[in-house]
Amino acid sequence: MAEQPLHEHTLGNGLRVVVCEDHVVPLAAVNIWYGVGSRHEVAGRTGLAHLFEHLMFQGSSNVAEGEHAALLESAGATFNASTSFERTNYYETVPVSHLELALWLEADRMGTLPAALTQANLDNQRDVVKNERRQRYDNQPYGTAFERLCALTFPAGHPYHHTPIGSMEDLDATTLKDCTDFFATWYAPGNAVLSIVGDVDPDETLAAVERYFGGLLTGPQVPPSRPGALGALDRINGEIVDEDVPSPAYFAMFPLPSDGGDDVEAAELAVEILGGGSGSRLYDRMVRRDEIATEVWAGVTRLAGGPSLAIVDAIGPDPERIAAVLDEELARFAEHGPDADEAARATAQAERGFLEQTETVTGLANALSQNATQFGDPARVFTAPGRAAAVTGEQIKEMAGHWLKPGARSVLTYGGTAS
Repeated sequence: MAEQPLHEHTLGNGLRVVVCEDHVVPLAAVNIWYGVGSRHEVAGRTGLAHLFEHLMFQGSSNVAEGEHAALLESAGATFNASTSFERTNYYETVPVSHLELALWLEADRMGTLPAALTQANLDNQRDVVKNERRQRYDNQPYGTAFERLCALTFPAGHPYHHTPIGSMEDLDATTLKDCTDFFATWYAPGNAVLSIVGDVDPDETLAAVERYFGGLLTGPQVPPSRPGALGALDRINGEIVDEDVPSPAYFAMFPLPSDGGDDVEAAELAVEILGGGSGSRLYDRMVRRDEIATEVWAGVTRLAGGPSLAIVDAIGPDPERIAAVLDEELARFAEHGPDADEAARATAQAERGFLEQTETVTGLANALSQNATQFGDPARVFTAPGRAAAVTGEQIKEMAGHWLKPGARSVLTYGGTAS
């Protein structure tokens, strides 16, 4: 994807704005990243960032309960929100004729949400989140695997020790004051990036942003982030999970370099070669040759404020054998590295992934917000394929040898022993 001209501006209240013209279809994508996620929560109030994602749709000073979604739906928009360790984002893609509606709705809730924040809304959305936890995590086979692996990998008190869904106990303990304090601390123009991509005129769009957002107060200085660094593991942190699951399984997590540097590019390519689909080493060894697993997969969650995370999951009747074969393949890869064809395929897959993420105005707006929020440079998104292509086989081998060592990982074993 060729680099596209970006129009950047920072309002007087600190809101960073990125506008990118894309006249292929008469749509406009509006995307706001707030610099707050589960890593910013305090002990005893896990899940608050995600809960707040839900509360932001419950109305604001000039928008009645339920009206936010109704107005967007009547305009033919698609919209949603998500919460991660590091950020919360809100996004809608609208016919370009309704761009100002989207801007007004986002500005109204950024500036006035507490006016509509009631105990009834809190109780209702708390129940929604708790039900989401039951359906997607607690009552799903292997549904708490990622949450458990994070708790094993990161020590108690570490900002990544818990995941965004939070605990039932902390959700129950959350008060209305917790929510208003959370909003006052994190939801302000100075802690946000607004990206707009689509069939727009940059000057007119920036003028509209100034109209709707310019009068909002900057907000307080956000609290400093707690350190999130974590080196490579040097041992097995294991847990046997006693749950009723369809099949024994083996899940593993490895810390990787933080996002933003060259090392994470090489580390992610190493994970892709090892476990990224049916052409990977682990799939070939465990599923095709040894027939010890019915499926195996590995992937990476990139994090900028702490280590990125590699996940390996394998479903099969003998988790102990899966663990042994994983160690064998990690040792072989660390010693010899990838061959040229493997490196080329992994690089091509990285480029395909980039194109899939940015081929729509919705995806590009999100990528611009991400790079502006985490790295201070929205245009960095366009250099992603080049960064992956510049990685050498020797760099992939070096990263694997350091971060993906045999006998050093967090492990969940369903139906076996932790090893």
